[in-house]
Amino acid sequence: MAVIGKSLRQLSSVASGHIALRASLTLLLLSWPCPSLGKKKLYIGALFPMSGGWPGGQACLPSAQMALDLVNNRTDILPDYELELIYYDSMCDPGESTKLLYDLLYTEPIKTVLMPGCSSVSTLVAEAARMWNLIVLSYGSSSPALSNRNRFPTFFRTHPSATLHNPTRVRLFQKWKWTKIATIQQTTEVFTSTLDDLEQRVKEAGIEISVRQSFLTDPAVAVKNLKRQDARIIVGLFYETEARKVFCEVFKEKLYGKKYVWFLIGWYADNWFKIKDPSINCTIENMTEAVEGHVTTEIVMLNPETVRGASNLTSQEFLGALMNRLGGKNPEETGGFQEAPLAYDAVWALALALNKTVAPLKAKGRRLEDFNYNNHDITAEIYRALNTSSFEGVSGHVVFDAQGSRMAMTLIEQLQGGSYKKIGYYDSSQKNLSWFGNDVYIQNSQPYLNNMTAVGCMMALAAVFPLGIDGHHIHRSQFPVVCQFRLWLLGLGFSLAYGSMFTKIWWVHNLFTKKEEKKEKRKHLEPWKLYATVGVLLAIDILSLMIWQIVDPLHITVEKFTREAPKGDLDVLIQPLLEHCTSEKMNTWLGVVYGYKGLLLLLGIFLAYETKSVSTEKINDHRAVGMAIYNVAVLCMITAPVTMILTSQQDASFAFAALAIVFSVYITLVVLFVPKMRRLITRGEWQSEQQDTLKTGSSTNNNDEEKSRQLERENRELQKIIQEKEQRVSELRNQLVERQALRNRRRPSSGTNQNHSNPSPPSSQPDPKSLLPPPGYPNPASDNHSSLPPSFSNSSNLYQADSKISRNHCHNSQIPLLYK
Repeated sequence: MAVIGKSLRQLSSVASGHIALRASLTLLLLSWPCPSLGKKKLYIGALFPMSGGWPGGQACLPSAQMALDLVNNRTDILPDYELELIYYDSMCDPGESTKLLYDLLYTEPIKTVLMPGCSSVSTLVAEAARMWNLIVLSYGSSSPALSNRNRFPTFFRTHPSATLHNPTRVRLFQKWKWTKIATIQQTTEVFTSTLDDLEQRVKEAGIEISVRQSFLTDPAVAVKNLKRQDARIIVGLFYETEARKVFCEVFKEKLYGKKYVWFLIGWYADNWFKIKDPSINCTIENMTEAVEGHVTTEIVMLNPETVRGASNLTSQEFLGALMNRLGGKNPEETGGFQEAPLAYDAVWALALALNKTVAPLKAKGRRLEDFNYNNHDITAEIYRALNTSSFEGVSGHVVFDAQGSRMAMTLIEQLQGGSYKKIGYYDSSQKNLSWFGNDVYIQNSQPYLNNMTAVGCMMALAAVFPLGIDGHHIHRSQFPVVCQFRLWLLGLGFSLAYGSMFTKIWWVHNLFTKKEEKKEKRKHLEPWKLYATVGVLLAIDILSLMIWQIVDPLHITVEKFTREAPKGDLDVLIQPLLEHCTSEKMNTWLGVVYGYKGLLLLLGIFLAYETKSVSTEKINDHRAVGMAIYNVAVLCMITAPVTMILTSQQDASFAFAALAIVFSVYITLVVLFVPKMRRLITRGEWQSEQQDTLKTGSSTNNNDEEKSRQLERENRELQKIIQEKEQRVSELRNQLVERQALRNRRRPSSGTNQNHSNPSPPSSQPDPKSLLPPPGYPNPASDNHSSLPPSFSNSSNLYQADSKISRNHCHNSQIPLLYK
């Protein structure tokens, strides 16, 4: 910082002596005849970090160059000018940037605008820019300190401030009704100022920060303090490398799982926890287990909508063009790839602002090429134009607030199964929280089984038409085909529709109503098991129907009734006939089919009743499935015997069977699919079986079985701790007994020699092992105070000499204090 300050003072002192000469020379050069195209050049001085802590220039520089090419080819934006970029590698280092800033300012040509990246570099550039009347437009700076208009009066940025995460976090805290949170931060300016802003916002919302921890390089002590103070909702603010250190300690302290919710920054690489880091001693499996379920908030840097903005490119078209310019480099290995849209829109914001200043400057008799470092008027016009910017970019809607910071939406993601899933957006300007939870909800309801249910219902509905066909509509020779259609459509439709529902309820019962040891073995439900169960039920139906048709195929039979005389004086008699689909052993086959289906219906009712209080994410619509099973079972058990009784009354039999099929199908479809359709249409906030689809489980969970398992696991862990403590207590008791026995043996000798002036016997020394602290606690400090920090090395002087207790004169009653 001393080097930076010294360099700044050099810049400001040299400026006054050279600025007039430089300005005059520049005006002379700019008035010189221009190239044949007649376009005058405006120069942008940029600092792109191609290396260092954040090598964002690797993608941001090609993105900015791509935007410049498009701007210079437009005839409606700055038609008389050409923008040219002069850039250096800042290495994200303020010291190096001081030298480069000097070169930019004191090397021809004059720069109209400065474009730095990195918060530390932007702080340096923006603070010095006021001396040269320069506008600073940053594409990659998130430090909240840069929002200070008094300190940085000409600073703008297309990268939103890091404090933009905080309104999202507070809104989530309020939604889930959390009143106490904890924080852990890396001690850098950007995170300290972000946390100060968060503290103010949660205080206004009535939320308390009960624990606030910080660290410089080693987070071990901070994480232990979080564990010791029972922190549950934890906001972590640190860079990616420190995040790996934090979560390695989190794994060691078991500060993860369903009792904890971690909120992290969203701009880490997607695989940040899988990167091998020599500074930690945790495996990738350990890290993956520790980070599972955490929530991230990330500024939306790529427009999620397909909108053509000022550059006439959609966000996806921009990504395609950027990938071509990068030459096929892996985005995950290219620094600044996420921020590339911000650099692209920064160039467009500058071009549109400069274009907006042309007319006002012309009215004042000035031109953009007249700019020099002493010209306040042109700087003021550029400032006004940028301050009123509003356009659609590839990163979303570009608009700046009163502090020059970008206003944007926040993306909320959660790590589920090792990959990040989008769960919502928050618009802080509109205070609107929208969710992606509908997709998660439907996915957790096993959509392929839902599709099978829908197909089965359609097949059952299709069977209504063959039921109503008789010899009046088709030729008698074709009637056996109609009989086959009735049987196969009803049989396979029932197997698909009811079989898929039965499969869901069967596996829910199998997973959550068994003994603990069985549940632990089967807690991971694999989709193929569900499909295999439906396949087995379908195969049984197909096999039985094939055997029936091969052994005893259906054929048409005609039932004759008593002849009837028609009304009127006609010499004829009418012979009523009724056509049936039957086989030689029809009753036997029906008995087998009805018996098998009936057992499935009864078992389905039992399983639905048994699982009515179970709540699970794997199959989250099993209660609706239970209702559908009740409906199907009741209607089937009523319809089957009634239709057998009404066999000779074809109209009543058809009406009863058709209405039963239609009602059961439509009720099933309504119960299963209407809630899902409502969620897709409304896209509102949802309440799943566990309050939310977040897998953290920190919100209210009504699953008694899950709570019971968790309590049992904790109980087993506590029992182990108790056994260890009891063993330790037993050892201490044995030591006390040995000491007492030793004292008893020494008392007679001391009694006989009490009149002599012999030296007193040495005090009994405790066993060194007995003075060791329990596992996990540091060893007691040695007598040597040279290892203590200076502020603590002389702390003993605060006490009187007679109050000191040396290690060689410990009283037995003070020994237990070592183990607290």
